[in-house]
Amino acid sequence: MYLRRELIQPRVYQEVIYARCKERNCLVVLPTGLGKTLIAMLIADYRLSKYGGKVLMLAPTKPLALQHRESFLRLFNLPEEAINTLTGELSPEKRREVWRRSKIITATPQTVENDLVTGRIDLGEVSLLVFDEAHRAVGNYAYVYIAKEYLRSARNPLVLGLTASPGGTEEKIREILKNLGIEHVEVRTERSPDVRPYVQGVKVEWVKVELPDLYKDVRKLLRELLKDSLKPLKEAGMIESYSPDVPKKVILEVGSRLNRELASGNYSLARLRIYQAMAMKLYHAIELLETQGLSALRAYLKKLIEEGKKGRTKSARILMEDTRMRKALALVVQASELGLDHPKMEKLFELVRAQLEAKENAKVIVFTNYRETSKRLATELNAMGIKAVRFVGQASRGKDKGMNQKKQKEILELFSAGAFPVLVATSVGEEGLDVPEVDLVVFYEPVPSAIRSIQRRGRTGRHRPGRVVVLMARGTRDEAYYWSSRRKEEGMFEALKRVSEMVKREKQASLTSFVKPKEAPKEEPKEAPVFEKPDKRGVTVYVDSRELKSGVPKFLKELGAEVVVKTLDVGDYVVADDVAIERKSGNDFIQSIIDGRLFEQMGRLREAYPRAVVIVEGELYGVRNVHPNAIRGALAALAVDWGVPILFSRDAKETASFIHLIARREQEEKRREVSLRGEKKALTLAGRQRLIVEGLPNVSATLAKRLLKHFGSVERVFTATEEELMEVEGIGEKKAREIRKVITAPYEEE
Repeated sequence: MYLRRELIQPRVYQEVIYARCKERNCLVVLPTGLGKTLIAMLIADYRLSKYGGKVLMLAPTKPLALQHRESFLRLFNLPEEAINTLTGELSPEKRREVWRRSKIITATPQTVENDLVTGRIDLGEVSLLVFDEAHRAVGNYAYVYIAKEYLRSARNPLVLGLTASPGGTEEKIREILKNLGIEHVEVRTERSPDVRPYVQGVKVEWVKVELPDLYKDVRKLLRELLKDSLKPLKEAGMIESYSPDVPKKVILEVGSRLNRELASGNYSLARLRIYQAMAMKLYHAIELLETQGLSALRAYLKKLIEEGKKGRTKSARILMEDTRMRKALALVVQASELGLDHPKMEKLFELVRAQLEAKENAKVIVFTNYRETSKRLATELNAMGIKAVRFVGQASRGKDKGMNQKKQKEILELFSAGAFPVLVATSVGEEGLDVPEVDLVVFYEPVPSAIRSIQRRGRTGRHRPGRVVVLMARGTRDEAYYWSSRRKEEGMFEALKRVSEMVKREKQASLTSFVKPKEAPKEEPKEAPVFEKPDKRGVTVYVDSRELKSGVPKFLKELGAEVVVKTLDVGDYVVADDVAIERKSGNDFIQSIIDGRLFEQMGRLREAYPRAVVIVEGELYGVRNVHPNAIRGALAALAVDWGVPILFSRDAKETASFIHLIARREQEEKRREVSLRGEKKALTLAGRQRLIVEGLPNVSATLAKRLLKHFGSVERVFTATEEELMEVEGIGEKKAREIRKVITAPYEEE
């Protein structure tokens, strides 16, 4: 026994779930804060004691993976060096060593997926694989590939999926069960008899506010504009109604349909793209007005004005020239001068003030969908004397810098310790926040997702009664999103109940098929999910390390190829001594035409590998504002002038099938060896100089030559002002600004 039983007191429902799931693949659906992790630990202890091997627990983020490791360290009687976390921050060789010596590993799924593809780890000895936040096991997410590989290779496999919200539809729930090889589902809600005694209770309140008359005037103008933008789409038969209440999904579908029509040569519909683009912009503007406020709308309209002036988008220019839009903008400016903002903001401040006055050391989390709003709310709260800190994701949004995982962890620890009372979080705070004793959770706006709504509510009511307040503007999208979320949540548990019963029936049917007539049934071995066996023909494919994110290498491995990951000098995949393949997404293919990289890459590729192939993956036409004839011209040049064949694939899986087929043809039928070419030779001084300049943002090899020719040295390129950079052909204001930013910005350790 490894678990320190003296430190825990499992509840009845945890013991029941443990007993039912310790020998069969289970999905456990349990409300947030009711001890899913402890169930995983009970099963981990049992599996290690009976089967030995290792336990692997996956979590979507590094902070969550580290949090799980700390829990195992606290409750398991194992040396610290036997319990470790694997993330991309460790070098590949270090991860291999950590895996070898560990008994319990917590990890991020992308890291494990990459190490599986490259052969650095083997899941054969893992006796328990835990998928935290198991609702993510859909589509091409890393959980799906890892589960498939595990169930194929493990000697004593057991899967445990943990989630508070598996998905809003029966179809999605079925997909999760299939992808994880689930044989049994354990569901508990706050109303379950064995859970009810432990539920502290979460009081949910819906606070509605009335939009001011000025807001309604702006909204009326924007809705008129939206109606006029939708009317040509209705007349063309693209939509059934030009009501401004048409769902956003419908407008998006029109955009996809127009792209397909234009790609097929139906240019008569080209004029409709401008109306679809205008409709999308107006829809977003109305959503900002209704759910966020005039300050958010003003910032967005300012962005549209800039886009229109610079000629980036015709739709923005047309919109901002309309007298109704100018009137709306004038009203927005007037509201700003009057100090008028969304009434939800003042209501939020009232709620926070009241909570902090009612209880000393209270903790409050405010959720909002928009980073701009989170910034405004935190600023205003601090101006009121209430210390509030933002909690946002890692990606940067213009000047708004993202937070790395180290910073996120630091903020959560300070919040837990009571260093500040209010955390203002975007969606990054919805999943896996381990913050005890949160007294109040405020939704600044409802979310139309059942999963996100459940995750947000789960931040309170863990150890004592909690309170959730949902702010809504009356008669707006706020109300529509709220009711959408409610319907989806109710439907989710109904669907879950149906799927759970279906799994039980299928399991019973599969077991009775083993019973012989008139004989006592024999105990049958545990059924393992059936997966297609890989082709073990032994082809080898060299893969560029940057391609791991594409998903193609893992599909190659599933097909039975030996995947050797290296940093390739040319090409993305090498399948024979003279055959290399360049994979490009549709968007990347078009971008490489725009910035001049395409034919430079083809030159290097053909020089190293006489039989080069290009695979274009995904949609090509309509994904960028580039005329189809320009794309066709580039394709024709590749085929005719460069003699490079072009293959088209739907997705990463089909790309892998093409590569595997070519590899088999070359290595098995023609008996060709696989070897790498095109290794970089010692660079000349000029080559080194060009390489340094190519490291600047959006600077291709051609542009690097132009810069060096214009300025005469690397030093002058790096000291040039934005205005001087813009004198060089191919460099506009945006590119010049990005180059100067990289050169002058202070370096900060990530």
